[in-house]
Amino acid sequence: MSALRDAAMNSKAWPFVEARRVLKRYEKQPPKKGFVLFETGYGPSGLPHIGTFGEVARTSMIRHAFSVISDLPSKLVCFSDDLDGMRKVPGNVPNPEALAEHLQKPLTSVPDPFEKFDSFGAHNNAMLRRFLDTFGFEYEFISATEFYASGQFDEILLRAAEKYDEIMAVMLKSLREERRKTYSIFLPIHPETGRVMYVPMKEVNAKEGTITFDTEEGEEMTLPVTGGNVKLQWKPDFGARWAALGVDFEMYGKDHSTNTPIYDSICRILGERAPEHFTYELFLDENGQKISKSSGNGVSIDEWLTYASTESLGYFMYLKPQTAKRMHFDVIPKAVDEYHQQLRAYEGQDEAARLNNPVYHIHGGDVPKSDMVVPFSMLLNLASVAASEDKEGLWGFIKRYAPEASAEANPQLDAAAGYAVRYFNDFVKPTRVFRAPTDQERAALEDLVAALKDAELARGMIEAKNKAMGKDEPVAALDMADGEDLQSIVFAVGKNHGFENLRDWFAAIYEVLMGASQGPRFGSFIALYGVDETIVLIEQGLKGELG
Repeated sequence: MSALRDAAMNSKAWPFVEARRVLKRYEKQPPKKGFVLFETGYGPSGLPHIGTFGEVARTSMIRHAFSVISDLPSKLVCFSDDLDGMRKVPGNVPNPEALAEHLQKPLTSVPDPFEKFDSFGAHNNAMLRRFLDTFGFEYEFISATEFYASGQFDEILLRAAEKYDEIMAVMLKSLREERRKTYSIFLPIHPETGRVMYVPMKEVNAKEGTITFDTEEGEEMTLPVTGGNVKLQWKPDFGARWAALGVDFEMYGKDHSTNTPIYDSICRILGERAPEHFTYELFLDENGQKISKSSGNGVSIDEWLTYASTESLGYFMYLKPQTAKRMHFDVIPKAVDEYHQQLRAYEGQDEAARLNNPVYHIHGGDVPKSDMVVPFSMLLNLASVAASEDKEGLWGFIKRYAPEASAEANPQLDAAAGYAVRYFNDFVKPTRVFRAPTDQERAALEDLVAALKDAELARGMIEAKNKAMGKDEPVAALDMADGEDLQSIVFAVGKNHGFENLRDWFAAIYEVLMGASQGPRFGSFIALYGVDETIVLIEQGLKGELG
């Protein structure tokens, strides 16, 4: 066993924990189908949302972890339930009223409201695939409509007819009494109207492979269960799909967790082994409500990628998947900066630590270096005070702070500068609230201006602060272009003006000068923005000219 595999077999990173569970399935003999199958499901009733992406991203992480600990080949299938009937018209599509007449039709039979594809289901499938391709996922896409119509599901559907009573017994236990009277695992598709019918069965003929029922208009009808004439209810479909494909692993949200015994039982009744599962907590919007495809709340994939890199989104997806997370625009800057912190840490870590680092799993082991010499949060504050309309406006400041940096040599930083300008203008600028300083804050800010104008005066302030703290020691000459020296000056001014909790002093700086309650290290910001420019900024704040 290689050192890497040995470390992976002992890693506590959750992708390796899950990969080891999958490997254990085949510790005695390899899979008959010749590969290990990971699956994700997609319900294309609305536009793809970020939770759907999260399933594929996280499953891909586990699949890569599996490739490290095993030589067994594997596949990832993304299965779209596009044969489902459209229960309601989504609220986030153009001309929703035009879709009303198509209720209960399979999504692949509903016209595309965007008028770009053959159907609404095809549109949403294409949107999902476009996003997945953007992130470079390796996957096979399967459409339920094609899977049913092509006959690939026929064997399992015929077996479901044979095992109809057993599967019904499992399902009826989970239903209210009123629902039991009309429930059937089979949903026929009306050959004339094309609507999915929720009707009870009068007969299930396993020998002939047919079902007989009364339509909603009272007409008796018999249809074969094969060839796309019938689909399964969603819970039986879950277990039947596992059986048909031979799925070894699937993750899904907490809202599915109570149905796991049902899915497993149906898969076993149909003669196959149930897969390993992983239940993740749900994504919430800023109000703590579950993110929904149909309502369009929360952050979409397109929206995240407007303000940050794909890798930062992958980082957010990696973190604590079994803890509910609020997914709104305020989390983006933090995710960007933490992602780059982990990239920098990765370079100095040993192999075991690297396998526990999120960036190893985000990049499938091929981890790049960070070229972000300026944090994203700092770029946001720079965009704020520089009133930049594009990233080129920030580069003048960046070059002074880091002369060796350039758009060509630092592509991550260059992209982040563009993201920062957009994020500032869309989210920070409209919510800024500037305030006047208190008397204590005004005196401190005036002293900060004096210190920035005179390095010797600044050194005396630091020595005075040190003496008050019992550290009577000389201070070397200050470098007024160095972020650490500038931070020491800001720190000393705050202490010398009686700020017991320096958080109050730094909060005052940002509230008066930037209209925000927090920001990055102010000394580093001064080094980036420039001492003279910062002096002007403070003087404007003291005059109340920034609001």
